[in-house]
Amino acid sequence: MSQKLTCKACFAHRKKDIRVEDRELTYNDNEVIVKVEAGGICGSDIHYYQEGHAGLSILKHPMVIGHEFAGRVYKAPTNSKLKIGQKVAVNPSQPCNHCEFCLKGKQNECPNMRFMGSAQFNPHVHGGFSQYVVVSEQQCFPYDDNIPAQIMAFSEPTSVAIHAVNVAGSLVGKKVMVIGAGPIGGLIIAAAKASGAIEIIASDISERCQQIALEMGADQAVSPLHDEIYQKFADNKGYFDVTFEASGATAAIESTVAITKANGTVVQVGMGPSPINYPVAQMLAKELSWKGSFRFINEFAVAVSWLEKGLINPKPLISSEFDYQKIEQALITATDKNISSKVIVTFFDK
Repeated sequence: MSQKLTCKACFAHRKKDIRVEDRELTYNDNEVIVKVEAGGICGSDIHYYQEGHAGLSILKHPMVIGHEFAGRVYKAPTNSKLKIGQKVAVNPSQPCNHCEFCLKGKQNECPNMRFMGSAQFNPHVHGGFSQYVVVSEQQCFPYDDNIPAQIMAFSEPTSVAIHAVNVAGSLVGKKVMVIGAGPIGGLIIAAAKASGAIEIIASDISERCQQIALEMGADQAVSPLHDEIYQKFADNKGYFDVTFEASGATAAIESTVAITKANGTVVQVGMGPSPINYPVAQMLAKELSWKGSFRFINEFAVAVSWLEKGLINPKPLISSEFDYQKIEQALITATDKNISSKVIVTFFDK
């Protein structure tokens, strides 16, 4: 039997049109209601606000944004393992689990993926920037009540970082470069350190991001504009066993071939422009592996565990917090990369 609940949510209507409005939720006895406490603004949320679309996903009707969030169980199904009031991180990934990719354990490639806070399908899949959300029990991952929701709001991007590390293979004893020290790059630094990398160097144009990279665990942070430093990395067929490219910048993508050691691996995480002038001949001669890393599979549970245990500490990435009623100000602030890494939106009762 379906029931209803009314709450406030952050709806993106079109370009530069974000509103906090009433939302009516419909749910049944087999679903979980989560009272949202905190969420992180992602690049896709910024694109929906600034441009009215994120890539090819175009807003066709008002959509609740946000896919990085955590909260408390408000209602759980009968006989559920979840308890009322229990803190949970919510996995926004909803694969179909019956296509050939899902059956092979590659749910991140599911063509029917209904990812929360995405306008890929019409009707769109509403996100988590809402006082309450309706999700499945499988999407809920309990965590220690002493951990702030602002920390567990990093579960989704941390999953992306851990997946990138898994795509690279073992990092034990490896020298690693992370290009782009934004939120994903910073989390990759922390994940690489937790995974046994012996040396981690970060590269970013921003001095602010370089400092954050050091706080996230990098041994050194450099600017890609320092040609002399980059040339040393490129000498003798490269320096790094594994390079993670998390900026998506054309010049950065091209530079990975020079600085990665022969027979090394480049993991492309940043979504760069297409096409690019990629140095194929040099890549071929060095027998590099160039791998894409997209979203995550079963890494969400690992991310929750690592954040819970403090193996990854995302606090240096938090640049500001806003109440959800100030969502437009939060999005504008998040857009300014001179001052922002990760902007947190909170839904705590006042």
